[in-house]
Amino acid sequence: MNFDVSEEMTVRLEMIREFMDREVIPLEGEMLHGDDATLAEGVAAAQAKVKQMGLWAPNHPVEYGGLGLSMVDHGLFAEAVGRSPLGMSVFGTQAPDAGNVEILHMFGTNEQHERWLRPLVAGEIRSCFSMTEPNTAGSNPTLLETTAVLERGEWVVNGQKWFSSSADGAAFAIVMAVTDPDAPVHRRASMIIVPTDTPGFGLVRNVSVMGHAGEGWASHAEVIYQGCRVPEGNLLGPRGGGFAIAQERLGPGRIHHCMRWLGIAQRAFEMMCAYANERVIEPDGSTLADKQVIQHWAAELSAEIRSARLLTLHAAWMIDRHGAKAARDEISAIKFTVANTMLRAVDTAIQVHGALGVTDDTVLAYWYRHERAARIYDGADEVHKSSLGRRIMRRAAPVG
Repeated sequence: MNFDVSEEMTVRLEMIREFMDREVIPLEGEMLHGDDATLAEGVAAAQAKVKQMGLWAPNHPVEYGGLGLSMVDHGLFAEAVGRSPLGMSVFGTQAPDAGNVEILHMFGTNEQHERWLRPLVAGEIRSCFSMTEPNTAGSNPTLLETTAVLERGEWVVNGQKWFSSSADGAAFAIVMAVTDPDAPVHRRASMIIVPTDTPGFGLVRNVSVMGHAGEGWASHAEVIYQGCRVPEGNLLGPRGGGFAIAQERLGPGRIHHCMRWLGIAQRAFEMMCAYANERVIEPDGSTLADKQVIQHWAAELSAEIRSARLLTLHAAWMIDRHGAKAARDEISAIKFTVANTMLRAVDTAIQVHGALGVTDDTVLAYWYRHERAARIYDGADEVHKSSLGRRIMRRAAPVG
C-alpha cells in the first residue's frame, strides 16, 4: 500500500487549494446572503478559470474532457475542493452529475455518449439521478414501485420519486424503474434516460430540507412520471441491470462523498482552532484555546480526521487495484465512519463559536443543515453497519 502523491498531483493540489482560498471561498457570502443570479455569475466565472487552468472535471474520462484521475488522486482532489459547498460545482464534479458520468461512460451506447455524456462532462448541461421513492425504503432499491413498460418501441414510465437531487434545471434524469416484475429480485429494475422536457415528466416541488428548499443544483426534487414515453434506445445498460449499475455507481460515489466530507471536517476544524485562539474570555487576556476542554476537543478531532482520511484512502486504493466489489467492506466502513467524523467536527466548531456558530455569518450552520443527511443517503449508517457486521461474522464462523 502506497499513498505517495505524484509530483504532478502535488502541483495540482497546490493550485487547487490556492484557487479555493482566493476564488471560491469568497463566494460563500453570496451563497448565504446574496442574490442567486449574482452567485451563478460568480460560479460561472470561477468555472471558466478552472478550465483555463486545465483542472476541469478531474475524475471524468480523458477522452471526454476530464483528467481521468485514479480513485486515490480523486479522493485527494475531493478533499481539497470539499472545503467549500461550492467547490465541487466550480470544478465540474458535483453530485449527481459525477456518478451519472461514471455509469454513462461504463454502460452507455456511443449515441448516449455523444448526446448526454459529452455535454455533461463539459458542464453544458446538468442531470439528476431518480431512484429514491417516498413510499419505499431508499436503502433497498429492490422495493421500487416506479415501472417502465415497453410498448411499441418506447418505454412508458410511471411512478413517483423524490430526492432526485438537482432535477431543477437538469436536462435529463437517469430513472431506476421496474421493467421485469416477475424476474428475480435483483433483476427486476433497469435504468432509463428520461429527458426532463418529456411530456409526463413533472417536477412537483423542491423539497424543503431543514427549513430551506434549494434551487437548481442545490435542490432535492419530488418528481412525478405520468406516462413518460422515451425511445427503447434510452435504456442504460442491459435490461434488468439497474441494481448492478446502481452498485457500480454508489461504491465510488461514497468515496467522492467521504473525501468531500473530510474537506468539510478539516475546514471546520481549522475554523474552530482559529476562533478559539482569537476569542478572549478572561480579563487577563486568556482565550478559549487556553482551556483544557478545547485542547482535548482539538486533539480528539485531529486524530479522528486523520484516521478517517487514511481509512478512506485505503478504500480508494482497494477500488483502484481490485474494483468496488472487492472493496465492499472498506466502502461500508468509511461511509458511516467519515459521515460521523464530519458531523462531529461541524458540531464542535459550532459549539466553540458559540452564538456566532448558529448564525449564517459563517458556513458552519449551512453545513449543519445540509450535511446531516450524510448519515442517510447512499445507505443509512445502520444499513452499512449491519451489512459489514454480517460479512465479518460469516467469515469468522466455524467451517460447517
